[in-house]
Amino acid sequence: MVEDQRGHNEPITIRERANPYRDCIQGLANEPITVVRLLEDARKELPPSSPLANLPGVTVKEVVQRLVANRPRIAIIAGSADHPAHLLDRAHTLMAAARVWQNGGVPFAFAVPVICDGTAQNNIGQSYSLASRNDTARAVNITFEGHSYHAAYVLAGCDKSPSAILSGLAAAEVARRHRGDQAPVWAVFAPEHVLKGGKIPGDTRADLEALARAARDAGHGELAEDIEGNLKYILQCSSDEAFAGQLKRARNLDLIDLDTERRLLNALAEHTCDSHGGICAFNGTGNSSRTMLAAFGLTPPELELLTTLPGDRVVAQGVDGLFALLNKPEFSVCNLLRANFANVVRIHNATGSSSNMLLHLPCIMRHAGFDVTIDDYRAIRDATPVPEVFAHSLTENRDTFVLAQQFLAGQHRGMESLYRVLSDLGIPMDLDAPTVTGTTWRQRTAGLTSPVDPALGEAAVIRTAPVRKMSGVEVLTGSFFDTCVVKVSGMSDEQYAHFDDHVFVVRYYENEHVCNADFASKDLLDRLRATEGVDDALMAAVVTRNGGSGGDAAAADFRALLEAHRLSFAFLIAGQGPMAYGMPEMFSPSQNLRHHRVLEASSILMTDGRYSGVTKGACIGHVTPEAFDGGGIGFLRDGDILRLKLTQRRIDLLDRAAFLAGREEVVSPFDDPDRRRLHDERMARMERRRFDIAACNVMDLVSDAARGVVPRIVDQRATRPWKE
Repeated sequence: MVEDQRGHNEPITIRERANPYRDCIQGLANEPITVVRLLEDARKELPPSSPLANLPGVTVKEVVQRLVANRPRIAIIAGSADHPAHLLDRAHTLMAAARVWQNGGVPFAFAVPVICDGTAQNNIGQSYSLASRNDTARAVNITFEGHSYHAAYVLAGCDKSPSAILSGLAAAEVARRHRGDQAPVWAVFAPEHVLKGGKIPGDTRADLEALARAARDAGHGELAEDIEGNLKYILQCSSDEAFAGQLKRARNLDLIDLDTERRLLNALAEHTCDSHGGICAFNGTGNSSRTMLAAFGLTPPELELLTTLPGDRVVAQGVDGLFALLNKPEFSVCNLLRANFANVVRIHNATGSSSNMLLHLPCIMRHAGFDVTIDDYRAIRDATPVPEVFAHSLTENRDTFVLAQQFLAGQHRGMESLYRVLSDLGIPMDLDAPTVTGTTWRQRTAGLTSPVDPALGEAAVIRTAPVRKMSGVEVLTGSFFDTCVVKVSGMSDEQYAHFDDHVFVVRYYENEHVCNADFASKDLLDRLRATEGVDDALMAAVVTRNGGSGGDAAAADFRALLEAHRLSFAFLIAGQGPMAYGMPEMFSPSQNLRHHRVLEASSILMTDGRYSGVTKGACIGHVTPEAFDGGGIGFLRDGDILRLKLTQRRIDLLDRAAFLAGREEVVSPFDDPDRRRLHDERMARMERRRFDIAACNVMDLVSDAARGVVPRIVDQRATRPWKE
């Protein structure tokens, strides 16, 4: 309801020429019973004391009259109950539906399938993960357009689903603008609550500590340190993955048997997730999506950071806020996306958010018709370097659950605090951009003189002073590819400095499982030493180039060279791009590298696939063109030499003969006939491997990673500039 000039509440009618429910009898006949059932369920299941349970006049007749009158048709979009983030959606959906009815609107509800990236990790499920984003965008768009909804109240979950839903809604608005007879699309997003981290049970912790001692006693100190380091983390699926790699290494070293490995993994799994579910507490793609939605101005502040099911008052506020936007085109989905895009890029950098957002941001904007690519992200980042102000930690009690607790305690104001902090630091945030509160960021942050409670001290997740100057995701170029990304916020300052102007020996893989097997093997160092092309001359040249001397290479053992960071490997996992294999996350190898003390400090991962949002370390992904599309990453081979210059944002292939002679000559791999034959052989294997994926979900006609991996027609129609 809206209040007129006389102070009377009047129901809103959407101003537009088209009304399919007025003009088509079938929809008017079919849909009212779904609305009545939804509201009857709300009346039965909501607590009798809740004001939202007061639902008078719910009849088919009243629904018909509201539809004919073009009252707001609001889609409440939830997720599937087999995803931990969506366990509480039923009650939330019913509260939102009740408030829509009380405000004079017509509520509808539907849910979309949501793949849990953790569940899909390190198996064929990851080849469906990114495809599910595009499929969900289509499904949301189909339902929203097919049933002619006006606006959406979205229960935004984890991984790709928030970006998918937003893309589908934006695409609907683009089509409506072209048709010219319907209003634009409005939406508010209510991100799911944060999952409280688990706790390793005492007996399991004791067993893991004993295993670390046994590893050290057996001469495997690096494994002992890896296990002890992982014990410091809150228990989440991400730390479970690290334990899985460490336990496999322990079994391969005969420190434990298969039954013990299974028992420990089962105990960890049993105690990982809180029974109320939610979005995992690490700063992965789920919480990076939460941050993105809020930064776009699409999330009401009262719904931004929850630790459990929101109360009826909070849900009512969110629905009321949505109704206040209706018939105001300046607050439509596409207008908010355009106005806030640069703000979102800066917030993404300041918060150390997931590298997956460099796929999802172009995806969203291109579905909205804007010609946005990774180059726009890079241009905004280059024009305005942003410091990191997010002191997120899974070992020091500063995870996202704690961030939400601090928010609910009034110790910061979430996104409003981030906008205020960055503005105070001189970052040119567009404070005049609109938000779903019906106000601008300038209005929302006015008077916010203390964005973070000083009493929090080192416990604060959001900091008013920079945590460090380096932040965000860097976009790199090179001699054998166009673009790739590296999450520099996931690297320590020491690691960044070490890998800047450094050379690496390539070890090439065509899938992650072989790479994982190498990382877990007890003879890993022997395998690396036996890499084709790695001989004494190459080792001496690499060690010398990386700050040592040829004498060091001759005198030291192989392990010592790795530990001294003089000898370094680039583990390349190619054939993982969107067209080749659905662009799966290489999270398992990245975790295994990160939690391997010998290799973490010396070596990098590189792939035309992607990584989990929680990935840390020197992990380079999203290489374009991908190997399947003729990209140079598919022409590399064991023993190649790569030079990484982070400050210059380049990775180049060096000529081997020149390098051995003391010169650094950048070369292209495409002119070598032997490499071309090698690529042709790999292409044949990639073609066969694509049959692992059901034909209906092979991502064939899509743009590359730099353009968001969107359907080709979406890519072609994205022609509008996002800047005014």
